[in-house]
Amino acid sequence: MDERPDIDLTRPSAARVYDYYLGGAHNFAVDREMAEQAIRMWPDVPLIMQANRAFLRRAVQFCVSRGVTQFLDLGSGIPTVGNVHEVAREADPESRVVYVDNDPIAVTYSRTILGDDPRTTVVQEDLRHPDDVLAVPEVAALLDFDRPIAVMMVAVLHFVQDDPTKIVAAYRDAVPSGSYLVISHATHDGQDEQADEHTALYRRRTATPMTMRSKGEVEALFDGFELVDPGVVHLPLWRPASPEDVADHPERFAGLAAVGRKP
Repeated sequence: MDERPDIDLTRPSAARVYDYYLGGAHNFAVDREMAEQAIRMWPDVPLIMQANRAFLRRAVQFCVSRGVTQFLDLGSGIPTVGNVHEVAREADPESRVVYVDNDPIAVTYSRTILGDDPRTTVVQEDLRHPDDVLAVPEVAALLDFDRPIAVMMVAVLHFVQDDPTKIVAAYRDAVPSGSYLVISHATHDGQDEQADEHTALYRRRTATPMTMRSKGEVEALFDGFELVDPGVVHLPLWRPASPEDVADHPERFAGLAAVGRKP
């Protein structure tokens, strides 16, 4: 990957570290060094990230199976292999996706990867400001807000330090009945000091400190939505593709996942 002069190579990016965990190529030495440090502290980290990615795939497939083919992916990071548009189009080639991220590096690489695809667009905005996101002309041009939309907040709200309930509610109010909310979120429930060490590492090294939340706090984010069975559960337990996909001790996957439908 070419190094660009506007990229700060002295500080890791959470988006690029995540890309490295998933085996992507859009990361730098500083990102890989932090990722390896995290893995030494918490060897399960790559498995957790892979479980999160597998949840994203299942959630997108579920939404398409319910007739929803429009996606607003907030805090999307870098579209590594298996991202929303690829999964959705396996089920419906007409699926449309708006990717939103506030990291200019992630946005630059996303635009390069996606090229001139007419059914995807990348917007550089901060998901914490829903009015700004929803006012971007490209969003309204690609997504029809008179039809259901799946709002994706996958592995991103734990980078919002303040209570994100009002943020989620603003997106809920912007989409019509029949829309879905997809969330995965890091949790300290059932974890030992490794979770605290991981949180401290992100606080020290990146511009996006991590705030893990409890099951009750994640459930509160679905106010105004009807939770899809099985509700808020650890990552591997949300509608696994087969019994073999449910690992022993799923609580070791320190992430919660859920999908809700707006009635």
